[in-house]
Amino acid sequence: MTTVADQFEHVVGIDTHARTHTYCLVETRTGGIIDTATFPTTTAGTNRAISWIARRAQGTTTLAAIEGTSSYGAGIAAALAASGFEVTEIRPIARPSCARTGKSDPIDAEAAARSVIREDLDKLAQPRRSGDRTALRVLLAARALVDQQRTANRNALTALVRSIDLSVDARKPLTDAQIATIAAWRTSRDDAVTRVFREEARRLARAVLEQTEVLRENHRQLGQLTEALAPGLQSVPGVGAVTGAILVAAYSHHGRVRSEAAFAALGGIAPLPASSGNTTRHRLSRSGDRQLNRAVDVVVRTRLRYDPATREYASRRRAEGLSNREIRRCLKRYVCRALYRELRTRMT
Repeated sequence: MTTVADQFEHVVGIDTHARTHTYCLVETRTGGIIDTATFPTTTAGTNRAISWIARRAQGTTTLAAIEGTSSYGAGIAAALAASGFEVTEIRPIARPSCARTGKSDPIDAEAAARSVIREDLDKLAQPRRSGDRTALRVLLAARALVDQQRTANRNALTALVRSIDLSVDARKPLTDAQIATIAAWRTSRDDAVTRVFREEARRLARAVLEQTEVLRENHRQLGQLTEALAPGLQSVPGVGAVTGAILVAAYSHHGRVRSEAAFAALGGIAPLPASSGNTTRHRLSRSGDRQLNRAVDVVVRTRLRYDPATREYASRRRAEGLSNREIRRCLKRYVCRALYRELRTRMT
C-alpha cells in the first residue's frame, strides 16, 4: 500500500469560505506545520495563494486537500489543478475532533491536511470535473427547485378551488386539463370579490403550466447532456434522462470512484451490519449522496414493476422469507454494481 506520505513531501489543507480561504502547509514526513496563511477568493488572491504554496513548499511534490470542491472550493481546486498540483477532496471534519481541538479556520485547514497524510493513494477522492458535468449539476439543482415550486403552486391552487366555489370539481387532484382551463379564464365580467378569487386561481394555474414547460425543457437538456457523456446509458432498463444525469454527475469521470464498492458507499447503498443477539441482519447507510441513492431506488422500483427478471427474483426472495424492504436493499446493491459497470464502459 502506498500512502500520501510515501508519494508527497507536503500536503496543503485548505479551509474554504465565500470570501477567504485559509491554507496550512504540513510536511508529511514529520507532521510539522510549515506555514499558515489566508488569502481572498478573488482571482488575484488565488494567484497569490498558489505562489505562496509553491514558494513555501520549495518546489517539492505537494498534495492539496480541499473540503467542498463543488461549492466554495471549486475555484481554488480548478486553479491548483491547472497549475499542476494534485488535488483531493476530503470529507467534512467530524464534530468530536472539533470538540477536542477547538475550531478556527487555521485549525480546520490543518485538520484537512492531516486527514489525508496516512491515506492510501488509491482511496483518495478526486474532485468532480467541470464543464459538461457542472452543467448537469446546475440543471439537476434547477429541476429540483422548479419542481418544488410547481408542487407548491399546484397545492395552493387545489386548496383555493376547494375552499371557494369556482365551479371546479376538486374532489380529486386537479388534472392538467383542468389547470389549462383555469389558466384561460377571463375575469372581466366577474364582480369584485369573485374576480379576486378567479384571478388568483388563474395566476397559480399559469405558473404551474409555465413551470411544467420549464421542466420539460430541462428534461430534454438533461437527456442530451447525458447521452453525450455516457452514450447508451438511457437504454439501460430503469434509467431515464434524470436518473442518468444523476448517475453521470456522481461518477463524474474515470478515477473519481475507484470501485463498485466505493460507488455503493458514495450513494449510501453499501449494507451495514445491524445485528444484535440471535438476530443477524443488515441495513442501508443513511449517509452518502442522497440524490444518487434516490436515483438507484427509482431504477429498482421501475424494474420491480416492468422487468420480468427482477420480478422473478423478488418473488423467489419473498418465498425465502425476506421482506419487501430487504429485497429492495439487495436489489439496490445489485443494481448499483451493474450501473457502475455501465458507467465505466459508456463514459467518455
